Amino acid sequence: MRAATATERCGLKGDLTKKKAHSQKGETMRLTKVSAMAINGLALLVVLGTAYQAMAQDATTPYPKMAPIEQYLMTDQGAEIALARSAAPESISRDAEILVLGRHGFETAVKGKNGFVCIVGRSWTSAADADFLDPKVRVPMCVNAAAARSYLLRITKIAELALAGHTLAQVNEAIAAAVAKKELPPMEPGAMCYMMSKEGYGGATLPHWPSHLMFFYSDIDPAIWGANLPGSPVIAVADPMEHLTQFVIPTQKWSDGTEDLPATPHVHPSSNGTQ
Repeated sequence: MRAATATERCGLKGDLTKKKAHSQKGETMRLTKVSAMAINGLALLVVLGTAYQAMAQDATTPYPKMAPIEQYLMTDQGAEIALARSAAPESISRDAEILVLGRHGFETAVKGKNGFVCIVGRSWTSAADADFLDPKVRVPMCVNAAAARSYLLRITKIAELALAGHTLAQVNEAIAAAVAKKELPPMEPGAMCYMMSKEGYGGATLPHWPSHLMFFYSDIDPAIWGANLPGSPVIAVADPMEHLTQFVIPTQKWSDGTEDLPATPHVHPSSNGTQ
């Protein structure tokens, strides 16, 4: 086998330099994505830890009492349907059942074909406790069939209780009692939810939720998923009263396929009092 000439050696060195630079660029892009995921994960961990941790309301709560029911409703049903569909990619939400909020709870507005159900969550289920009665909250979510038969029943029950004038403490107590008495079923295997909308408003605690997926289990150890560990993109929030563990995974993309850039603040127009 002949030895490489000086020209060939120079060419080989150039190729290796290019490959090394390309590899470093790829590693930089990968680390950037990991960092973005960590930022999103941290934001979710903070807001979810606040949103699902029982807190007593006091005089400092921005919304100490229920606003008129009309403020929680959306007068344009078409707009509410479109907002609900934005929770998941169009390939999923276009054939989903759509529920809209009425004066006494959620009602079916569109029959579905694929088992998914999309709704626009209100403050009682989709905001931190401090924003429990904020009438401006609008958070799109789309659950699969397993979650529709288990998790969604809790969401709709909470909405009914809140619309009937129950306080946060009363709602928490009623849901915990219903779970204990098996009036509300445990989480069905495979229950999950898309929350990938770039629209909506989550309340003063976090005006816009980062794009993410949620998975629901009854009484499961978060360590099974490696959740809440350094470097892990998986976040877990456990509610022992409801025997519910929720796993959260950031997606880095909105439902329309565009990137969720964590460095860019997202404030929905409804945060300034308009809808």
